[in-house]
Amino acid sequence: MELWYSEKHTENVMFSIKVKQQLFSGKSEYQQIDVFDSVEFGRFLTLDGLMMLSEKDEYIYHEMIVHTPMAVHPNVRSVLVIGAGDGGAIRELTRYKNIEKIDLVEIDKMVVDVSIEYLPKTACCLNDKRVTIHYQDGLKFVRKYKNEYDLIIIDSTDPFGPGEGLFTKEFYGNCFYALKTDGIMVNQHESAYYESYAAAMKRAHKRIVESFPLSFVYQVHIPTYPSGHWLFGFASKKYHPIKDLNAENWNSLGLNTMYYNTDLHIGSFYLPNYIKEMLNKIE
Repeated sequence: MELWYSEKHTENVMFSIKVKQQLFSGKSEYQQIDVFDSVEFGRFLTLDGLMMLSEKDEYIYHEMIVHTPMAVHPNVRSVLVIGAGDGGAIRELTRYKNIEKIDLVEIDKMVVDVSIEYLPKTACCLNDKRVTIHYQDGLKFVRKYKNEYDLIIIDSTDPFGPGEGLFTKEFYGNCFYALKTDGIMVNQHESAYYESYAAAMKRAHKRIVESFPLSFVYQVHIPTYPSGHWLFGFASKKYHPIKDLNAENWNSLGLNTMYYNTDLHIGSFYLPNYIKEMLNKIE
């Protein structure tokens, strides 16, 4: 008998992966958490039946959400990461020696515990001495800080359930105030391909544009995500993601990446016309 994991991307589109076995299934206070082992994508994590990451393509997401702002900001010392209980973004951040402090805010402790046990490729650096894990609501956490962080990374789930509050105007406004005067915020920005995801993307972008003087969108290809075409947001108080890219400095670090490079960095901000039209109507 064959076992398949299937996820409904729209009412008319289903995405399926052949599974070798289910490694974990449990319900936390906030959501259903499952880990599977697959033939093609290795181990993968789902929350409430939605794909969060797979071992085969997680590096694409985590490299692009971390290295893109790190190659622009000249001196990141303090970082806030909201969500990201799987540890992938933390793994990439800990590769930078100049970072002194990383606050990880994850509402669901079970996500962290499950990732440490079943997803060691992403959770491998959660015990780094610079990392402090706070098990609380990111919306409430960020309210407490002013002029505190050089970089905020919002590695949230989709805009419903536990992640819903991380797509509000209040939240983005609080992130603005929690950043230093030259701070950068990046966030997973949903997709523009399917209608329901595009609606969420446009809502989030509108609220970010209202909060930040500089706001951009960049793209990435992630095979296991709906449509495969995913977006990130780049918002800043000072730095332009292309004009202020310090490619020479970033390349001198000698970081070995599988997806990100500084040429791709520039190219990722050049968007298809259908997405540009969506954003222009908002901006």
